Amino acid sequence: MSEQPASDPPPPLLYSMREEWKDVQPLDQSDLTNPLVPIFYPPEYKDAMDYFRGIVAKGEKSQRVLELTEHIIRMNPAHYTVWQYRYDTLLELEAPLDKELALMDELALTNMKFYQVWHHRKLLLLKYAQPAAELSFISKVLAVDSKNYHTWAYRQWLLAHFDQEDLWSLELPSVELLLQEDVRNNSAWHHRFFVVFDSGVREGDEDREQVLRREINFTKQKIAIAPNNLSAWNYLRGILDRVEVKYATLKDFVVPYTTPREERPVVEEEVLDLDNPRPSSSASLPCALAIEFLADICLEEGDTTKAAELFTSLAEEHDTMRKRYWDYRVKECLGTQSTRT
Repeated sequence: MSEQPASDPPPPLLYSMREEWKDVQPLDQSDLTNPLVPIFYPPEYKDAMDYFRGIVAKGEKSQRVLELTEHIIRMNPAHYTVWQYRYDTLLELEAPLDKELALMDELALTNMKFYQVWHHRKLLLLKYAQPAAELSFISKVLAVDSKNYHTWAYRQWLLAHFDQEDLWSLELPSVELLLQEDVRNNSAWHHRFFVVFDSGVREGDEDREQVLRREINFTKQKIAIAPNNLSAWNYLRGILDRVEVKYATLKDFVVPYTTPREERPVVEEEVLDLDNPRPSSSASLPCALAIEFLADICLEEGDTTKAAELFTSLAEEHDTMRKRYWDYRVKECLGTQSTRT
């Protein structure tokens, strides 16, 4: 006897057919008589929303309202009105928020790109005020999508709002792990900058020069692994701009990345310079990002002619996709002095 294929589960019973909802007057969506572009909702969604409008009209906040709002949210996670009414109902019923957070664990993993999911979670944390487990949950979400904007924004809000040492303590190691997995993860680079420079929670705890040296050396090592990584170069620029250190201080590091490998001078025994790591053997050179950085160094030093030559090389050879931009930089060099001093 052959096995019968599994059939899809039957659709849930419409609220209009449920005895326990007979006391609610469903309300249709208020549309124009002849809408120009009518929206044809699936019957299940239209039925649920009609009853949602009905319970809002009567101001009901009950357990069945939580069941109804969860049903609608699973069909449409972006419906902010439903989310807000659910939150108000939770507070009215004094429902256990840890159980709601457990539900949000599931919904956030499957609907992480919806702002409303994270906003609801934030409201819960403001009431629940137990953030210790949140970073572990966030790590699970980032394992699925390591660049999801809403997840990173929520993480930064959590750290800044609760401002607890145990929450901050593992942030840099966590970011380093993410960058080991993907050195081009711009979100992780941005978060590192937030933790080191923008958090404002431990200002003065570390020596300024020590932090600067650590961050520059860390970034140099990452650039050496993948020189054509815009995120790392932007991070390096961000560090120097924040602490007002001239780009020219890194000239010895930058120059080897600006020449083709075959043009680099051959030495019998190259001295290992930990402060200025050389490009990896697999790196594609010259690096356009390094050439731009060196051109900005030339502008700092007042050598506009050399800067114009470097920008011209980008326009004509190394980064022709942005030729018009580099041509603009050339004209800027020849017409004005550097504004970065």
